[in-house]
Amino acid sequence: MNPLERSLIEKAGYANGWENVRENSPERVALFSSRHAAEAIVSTPESKPSLWRVVFPNGPQAGELARGFTEVRQPDDSFLAEGEAALGRLLRRAAELAMSLPNHAARLFAEEVQKLDAKGLEGTEALRLVKQRIGQNLYRQALLEYWGGACALTGLAIPALLRASHAKPWADCESDDERLNVFNGFLLSAHFDALFDAGFITFTDEGHLLHSSKLTEHEAVILGLDSPTALRWISPRHLPFLEWHRNVVFQE
Repeated sequence: MNPLERSLIEKAGYANGWENVRENSPERVALFSSRHAAEAIVSTPESKPSLWRVVFPNGPQAGELARGFTEVRQPDDSFLAEGEAALGRLLRRAAELAMSLPNHAARLFAEEVQKLDAKGLEGTEALRLVKQRIGQNLYRQALLEYWGGACALTGLAIPALLRASHAKPWADCESDDERLNVFNGFLLSAHFDALFDAGFITFTDEGHLLHSSKLTEHEAVILGLDSPTALRWISPRHLPFLEWHRNVVFQE
């Protein structure tokens, strides 16, 4: 790679969640961030200008990233990006996943709790409430990153109208890792969040929406539940939490 190509890679990284450079050589550019633990290594296969091969050591699983980049995923789990815009999109999505997948939010939460505990407030109700608020904010941010800022069900992309829904509620979780696990719930638009939280809807292991028999046909129509609806995607790591929701929260 020539200096101009390496400069373009650095620019694309800086603009898309990889603000630091670990290596810049004719063979490759290695990018990283202070906000997550992943690394992106960009090289040029066969010296073809503007075609970049990207691998993500310690980064998001290739299967998660491939949902939006199936056509450029390679058999060795690297990705090809042709042009600066395509490279930027790939790097941005990888950074979003690195900042959301288990259990980045739990690590951030532990750091914040350590700061609070150092103030000598252990055991107070005020501290409990502050910790819960911090945890819920981190969980919401993780879901926004994982779902690309759009409702997991409808694709609605207005953050003010989106809620971080738990499949296994905060109070029922056995650990902070469980509470803040991005797979323990979905980013849903407000009324679907309320329905999911109250057990009036749930999802199958394939992601198809089920609604409770406690809703009348008329109510289902009003709520937009009268036609087949499914999650935009679903991961195997959602399934244990969904099973819990169907068994404990859902009102069949």
